[in-house]
Amino acid sequence: MNLITRPATPFEGQRPGTSGLRKKVSVFQQPGYLENFVQALFNVLGDARGKTLVVGGDGRFYNRVAIQTILRMAAAHGYARVLVGQGGILSTPAMSAVIRSRSASGGIVLSASHNPGGPDGDFGIKYNIANGGPAPESVTEAIYLRSREITQIQILDSPDLPLDALGTHALLGTTIEIIDPVADYSAVQRALFDFDAIRALFARGFRLRLDTMWAVGGPYAKAIIEGELGAPEGTVVNATPREDFGGLHPDPNPVNATDLIDHMRAADAPDMGAATDGDADRNMIVGRNFAVSPSDSLAVLAAHATRIPGYAAGLAGVARSMPTSTAVDRVAAKLGIACFETPTGWKFFGNLLDAGKVTLCGEESYGTGSSHIREKDGLWAVLFWLNLIAVTGQSVEQLVRALWAEHGRCVYSRHDYEGIPTDQADALMRDLRAALPDLPGTILAGEPVAIADDFAYTDPTDGSVSSKQGVRIILQSGSRVVFRLSGTGTEGATLRIYLERHAPDPAHHDLPAQQALAPLVALAEQVARVRHFTGMDTPSVMT
Repeated sequence: MNLITRPATPFEGQRPGTSGLRKKVSVFQQPGYLENFVQALFNVLGDARGKTLVVGGDGRFYNRVAIQTILRMAAAHGYARVLVGQGGILSTPAMSAVIRSRSASGGIVLSASHNPGGPDGDFGIKYNIANGGPAPESVTEAIYLRSREITQIQILDSPDLPLDALGTHALLGTTIEIIDPVADYSAVQRALFDFDAIRALFARGFRLRLDTMWAVGGPYAKAIIEGELGAPEGTVVNATPREDFGGLHPDPNPVNATDLIDHMRAADAPDMGAATDGDADRNMIVGRNFAVSPSDSLAVLAAHATRIPGYAAGLAGVARSMPTSTAVDRVAAKLGIACFETPTGWKFFGNLLDAGKVTLCGEESYGTGSSHIREKDGLWAVLFWLNLIAVTGQSVEQLVRALWAEHGRCVYSRHDYEGIPTDQADALMRDLRAALPDLPGTILAGEPVAIADDFAYTDPTDGSVSSKQGVRIILQSGSRVVFRLSGTGTEGATLRIYLERHAPDPAHHDLPAQQALAPLVALAEQVARVRHFTGMDTPSVMT
């Protein structure tokens, strides 16, 4: 075992996005590519003596190879201890839980979240700081700047370590500990929810179908849902993590989780359906023939939070990403608590959570979470819904319809245009921004434009400013169209258009979303010339 220093040449384009650095597997497989980024990260983090690092990922292709490289580099950098999930597995929410429970200085998450896996799929890496949440922009930008000036890599010349058995190993002066990937996470959930009530729910014959999409959520769901809570075997399906997610696109929405949707539309459908994504931080909730929008899910959880033991004292506040519907705003107003609107990206919730300003938070992209960790948490959301059903006796559909009855329905949809040439996507946003000053007061979709701006956010805890976070066109009635380019893809650009229309009249609550939102779709085309810039007549995906 030797400590070696070898020369390195910088790679272009290693700037982390909203969820770390994501590229095709083939990009990460280039000699030195991963090492350059990890070295830049360690250079930014500085002295590692006496510190603990956590490492794990979602089990996708290249996960094990990357972990071995990171372990050799972490030992070369001087970490006292590195905790690794057994088999290289740690879901993103479990990573946050382990960092917090073990007082680690941070963790390296290997995941491309809901993106496809396999040799031709995507891979990703991000760093989570000591609070368990994603590194702030100040850190990710520093990593990028260091990546452009890397001249040498420090690494051990040592054999691979066995990852599949619990135990400890030594690399130079570093202790490598292979830990149970489920234990710390389960302890957190046990402290929040009434497991006895959920056990009783299953004992009464309640049926759940939880599709973990051949991804990392499977072991956690099997251990908690079937193991601790007594749900029948087979409640959790597609539960063994596969490097290619069984060929599925592990994104829990009605477009990709078609098997779950089909089961929930059947005559003998289970009482509740749910799905989690590639790294188990996202969730979709489904009732019998009734899909729940992520925005409505967040609002329902906020409305009933005090029924859950871990939130019985009440909520300090709630937060949502700007493109997420305003349903939770209406609940917060009724509860008399603060509601914060942030840019997209979970890291923006971290400061609010740390400052005690919010307890629940969520994004329209099927992500919800709370102050229990600093990441969104897919299985946590499933447990929250199960606990609510157990204590209210209401179904998924009844809980959502009660929300609509009290606050009106926020009809909502997201239209994604994927794989757009980057220059065309940039041109669309540039032209749209140039048109903003002339839009207020004009009539679009039959009513005046109240606000047309490029969303900027000033963090209320540290005063940092994030600009150009999405173009908003808000009509006098509150209906909204939001345009932004996504930072989670690996090829070309993805234009996301978010559409929201508030429907207070119960007579309109059952209109198909795309029908209700048709005037806003026409508005989006009128102001942004989407077909012209994308070359597409219809979105790639509508959720």
